[in-house]
Amino acid sequence: MLPAPIEVRLEINPRRRFDIIDVREQASAHANLLAAYPQALYCSFHTTAGYLDQGLATRLTNTSAGIRPYIGLFQTLFPAGAGYLHDQLHLRAELSDDERGMEPRNADAHLAFIAADLRTCVKYVTHTGEPVYFVDLDGVTGKLPRHRSTCITAFNAEEVVARDRFAVPLSRHTVESVNLKDPDVGLYARLQELIDAHHVAKGRIHLTLASGEHQSALTINEYETLLMRHDLADVLKNPLRFAAEKGRNLLAEPWSIPARTIDYAKYDLVRLFNDTFDAFRLSESLIEAIMARLLRVPARRFLRMKRSVSLLVSDHEHAGSGAIASGRYQCPILVQWCRAARARRWIDIALTRLR
Repeated sequence: MLPAPIEVRLEINPRRRFDIIDVREQASAHANLLAAYPQALYCSFHTTAGYLDQGLATRLTNTSAGIRPYIGLFQTLFPAGAGYLHDQLHLRAELSDDERGMEPRNADAHLAFIAADLRTCVKYVTHTGEPVYFVDLDGVTGKLPRHRSTCITAFNAEEVVARDRFAVPLSRHTVESVNLKDPDVGLYARLQELIDAHHVAKGRIHLTLASGEHQSALTINEYETLLMRHDLADVLKNPLRFAAEKGRNLLAEPWSIPARTIDYAKYDLVRLFNDTFDAFRLSESLIEAIMARLLRVPARRFLRMKRSVSLLVSDHEHAGSGAIASGRYQCPILVQWCRAARARRWIDIALTRLR
């Protein structure tokens, strides 16, 4: 008889703001136990730290040296301190005075997380000795490392036990983002009904835009109003907006700025692309596809790759009773940059059980 799935939770302490950490190495105390399973889900409980899909990690040579310049492309696109509204803490009405004193200015990390296709829940096929990297874009606040949590759920097989389709209501705005965790939307209540009806203790929920839905995307991040409705909206209209803003602040010739900042932003990205390709011999087709997305305005192609997200189902809190496991600020978010027909978009749901 095959062993039942197991769940290992880890605390990670990043060493720098941008850090790449081998979680398999961090879990070395559980190595023999995890090695008994052919697959595992790796889940982050944060909105600025997560995992790359295994296929993308492999194409990036699955090394820190390969992943670092790839992420660097998006850090160039979203540099720190580039005029993000999310970072203007005096505008954040939900924060107390004490919280404003501790809140990190990290809009750049949120946007890079979304654009680089970092995930909060991914499946890896286990290969002996192969690392699995936790990528942290905001691991240090000031000089203090942040406390990060992740979990590994090792299992033998995954089976779909239920499928459903859900309509997400939207306004008539062209550019919009919807918090799918909002109780008023009703999605999470429906997901918990499915979990309970099929008695899933450990599993996964796949949320996928229906095949007819275009000019929209799914991601998981913090649903903070200034970040989602202003900073991200600016990116949808012009992906180079914040790279240009950073250049505007740094250039010494202010009279030349309006016509030249976009060119500087593009130049920085192309230079970094060439350095990445030459140094690490990465897949030319992969890098070209990334560059095409970065340099195309507006952002339709740039965000189209994110049509699905996964949510971990776990009985960690109550043995035998599954529920969606997520971090405090994590929310699945539907983003659109073109008005939806009939003011709604359809999401396909697949609930799986781990065995």
